[in-house]
Amino acid sequence: MTSPAPFQFLPLGAIIQTFFVGKTNIVQGFPKQADYVAHNGPFFGETIGRVANRVKNAKIDSLNNKSYALAANNGVNSLHGGVTGWGKRVWEGPKLVGVKSIDGLEGGKVGEGLEGGESVKFSLKSEDGDEGYPGEVDASVTYTTGTQKTESGKVVNVLGIEYEVELVGGAEETAVNVTNHSYFNLTGGPSIEGTVVTLCTNQYLPVNDGGIPTSTSTTAYPGVESSKPINLGPEEPDIDDCFIVSPPSASSIPLDTRRSPLTKLVTAYHPETKINFEVLSTEPAFQFYTGKYIDVPEVEGQVARGKRSGFCVEPSRYVNAVNVPEWRGQVLLKKGEKYASRVVYRGWSDE
Repeated sequence: MTSPAPFQFLPLGAIIQTFFVGKTNIVQGFPKQADYVAHNGPFFGETIGRVANRVKNAKIDSLNNKSYALAANNGVNSLHGGVTGWGKRVWEGPKLVGVKSIDGLEGGKVGEGLEGGESVKFSLKSEDGDEGYPGEVDASVTYTTGTQKTESGKVVNVLGIEYEVELVGGAEETAVNVTNHSYFNLTGGPSIEGTVVTLCTNQYLPVNDGGIPTSTSTTAYPGVESSKPINLGPEEPDIDDCFIVSPPSASSIPLDTRRSPLTKLVTAYHPETKINFEVLSTEPAFQFYTGKYIDVPEVEGQVARGKRSGFCVEPSRYVNAVNVPEWRGQVLLKKGEKYASRVVYRGWSDE
């Protein structure tokens, strides 16, 4: 029996619906697009925008010399673009666009060793005033799929992601911070328990009870060491925080990070399934979340998903950057400029 196609995507939210390693789908999702509309409170697989993560007090303090009120859909804050963020919108696509190279992996170009490659593009027009955000923007996400081989000959399923956003009208400037909200589970079971993860950094932004950074300085996350394995247990560690990938300075991060080198943000491995997974990105930060608040009922015969049924790695800019003078250049998109970034997922089995 042949293995299923490694990747499937949906126009709704430009969602990553499947990412198979062997016969295990390592991303949480639903069988049909309509199921996502009805049940996807956790944002399974969604492309998140216009601004990922939280905006303090659901307000942009100053853009275009004025303030903007956003939807308060996470306590007093705005979360993941609002009530109907980009992950809840239907995108145009997928459109075949040839094969884009994925630079920077293993010291070279993935394109040099990428077999069976294919690139598809999803596009979205986000109107001026969409969820309170100023300016009309054209957004796209391009997925590039293929396989590589490890030195030992194992087949690696590779997914490259490229985001691009351009302000085309309605305002002189806006804010953008795009990511993907897939939940990964390497166990093939109901919990991520037993997964071993390694983060490239232990520096994070301390936050208040609402998830808003309380300082522009980073500190070491308690119990996490850079590049040292962490065992995910049934309850602990319980993490939902923004980790910082040691840039030269927060104010020097470019709006378009595509020319920046890919950094291996997180590696994960499960000793029973022998599945390996890596997330690489050009982004200066990533939210790492161990899935405490997942609560999805049984759908279409698919078992219910509860807390810790997946973990997230969300490469992105800093949380609430638009309202922090030292950070806002990371997310401030003006006419004539492009916001862009690159992400790569790699998954394989040692069996």
